[in-house]
Amino acid sequence: MGETSLPMKFLLVDDHGLIREALRGVLKELDEDATIFEASRWGDAARLLKEHPDLALVLLDLGLPDRDGFAALKEARAHHPKIPIVILSGSCDRDSVVKALELGAAGFIPKSGERAVMLGALQLVFSGGVYIPPEILGRSDASPGLGPSIASGPRLESKTPTSPADLGLTARQVDVLALMMHGKSNKAICRILKLAEPTVKNRVTAILKALKARNRTEAVIRVGALGWELPRFED
Repeated sequence: MGETSLPMKFLLVDDHGLIREALRGVLKELDEDATIFEASRWGDAARLLKEHPDLALVLLDLGLPDRDGFAALKEARAHHPKIPIVILSGSCDRDSVVKALELGAAGFIPKSGERAVMLGALQLVFSGGVYIPPEILGRSDASPGLGPSIASGPRLESKTPTSPADLGLTARQVDVLALMMHGKSNKAICRILKLAEPTVKNRVTAILKALKARNRTEAVIRVGALGWELPRFED
């Protein structure tokens, strides 16, 4: 995880004690000195989020007893937009993954995944990526990439573009794509890249066209399948 001046803070939100216990072990591998808060209900989680705005990560179960998981994700993103939130779920259907990404999740981890897969997925998120389950990308290997790429598993090799340039994307469009992959809105992209909003909109349109994607979420999934290395920006 690299050197940090203070131990990180994590929040586990799941109503199953055994799941939380397993995840504590995974998080301790990320930072052995981390402070780990736990909540079995969304009401308690919302309070902890408010009390600890410096949380480094939230792991959020979709099946909470007192709140729909997607509604909880939407609320958390609205009030704490800088805290990465990774969804945990007992199921892994495409619609749920797409919806979670559209609401701003930094990743979607099936609870059935092996410990090593969960650890790799979280390492990917901390490196600036978005973890997408390999089964959603049409892959059989569940080992996530650990670098700054927005991917999980090995790269596709058969007749796929190896870089954005292969699809005709310019360096400036790739900058916009990289920020899209991190869930940045057009306004945020404008601020980070110091561009006018119409310019960003035009570049997003060109990116979607090149990827043959109908929307930004579809673009995230398609780029995830390609495993490209993209630039990173400080927010």
